[in-house]
Amino acid sequence: MPAFRYEAVDNGGATKKGVLNSDSARSARAELRSQGLVPLKVEQIAAQVDAAGRARSRGLGERLSSTELALFTRQLASLLEAGLPLEQAFTALLEQAERAYMRDLIASIRSEVIGGDSLSAVLGRHPRDFAEIYRALVASGEQIGQLSRVLSRLADYIERRNALVQKVRLAFTYPAIVTVVAFSIVIFLLTYVVPQIVSVFANTKQKLPVLTVIMLAISDFVRHYGIVVAIALIGAWFMWRRALDNPVLKRRWHTWLLTAPLYGKFERSLNTARFASTLAITTGSGVPILRALETSRDTLNNVAMKELVEEASDAVREGVSLARALSAQKHFPPMLIHMIRAGEITGELPSMLDRAAAAQEADLERRTLTIAGLLEPALILAMGVVVLLIVLAVLMPIIEINQLVR
Repeated sequence: MPAFRYEAVDNGGATKKGVLNSDSARSARAELRSQGLVPLKVEQIAAQVDAAGRARSRGLGERLSSTELALFTRQLASLLEAGLPLEQAFTALLEQAERAYMRDLIASIRSEVIGGDSLSAVLGRHPRDFAEIYRALVASGEQIGQLSRVLSRLADYIERRNALVQKVRLAFTYPAIVTVVAFSIVIFLLTYVVPQIVSVFANTKQKLPVLTVIMLAISDFVRHYGIVVAIALIGAWFMWRRALDNPVLKRRWHTWLLTAPLYGKFERSLNTARFASTLAITTGSGVPILRALETSRDTLNNVAMKELVEEASDAVREGVSLARALSAQKHFPPMLIHMIRAGEITGELPSMLDRAAAAQEADLERRTLTIAGLLEPALILAMGVVVLLIVLAVLMPIIEINQLVR
């Protein structure tokens, strides 16, 4: 039964908006009139798909946020665990949805599920909102008849991932703010304060100190060519991003990132934590190991580590154990391999992967705080040194004039 988004007016003249299910737009209008409403607009939500059957975006940036996705998954899992049929669960979710896009999405999914499609097939028509791993896990839950349990694990996974991302962002927020403020202050001093003050001494035909002359030259360069340099840097950044479309160059760059001083361990921890957590939830949800490795590989950002997982998958396909296959590849921490080996021996691979993922996330958080902790004093010290040099460049001519007067 198709879903329709409507806008109607009641007897008091108040405008009401909502979503209802009906056989056609005409029957939807008739249902609204039976409720004492005058329909102004009735639009079929399910019609918002392209020729390939994928949902079209209603506007720029229209998609479920990570928070909304976690909430949607948790609520759906709770309703199914309470024994509600899938149709009633989506009806309850529809009543609780606040954002218009989320209401439309839930109504569209509900109408297609009522029409007889499986949930995983319906979610596949909304790839912007539901990633491949999400759809694969839902399909696995439907196959084994444990959809509510799989959704509950999936909600845990999304919430844990969101918490980790939030911690990383918060750790680097303060250094980013300090950097922006420092650059703003230095540019202001160089483009306005230094020329205004030092120009007084230039009119006296006094020989200026070397530091003052250098600072004046830098000030003139920033005032005349600062915008050009900024545009050049932005252009270089875009060219670099474009150059990374080359697979060979991108692989070399990502390989270097894994061994880069200070940042390399952070890159490895980030990708390892993502790989372990994804592999834990996929294997624990009944997904075959090869399919789980493929899904976990696709969640990695580093191309070099993706290739390592592909090589490990080929070895597993030939009969090699997962621990041995991963141990043959560098950049995977020994702790992860030991936990996988223990899980394979005891038959509790998902739980051991969960523990390994938690350990990697803790290690990532520690490295994040370490990098942020080193950046903060380094930025403050650098800013202090630059400001000190600018102040000295201004004060040194004043000191020399005072000495001449005496």
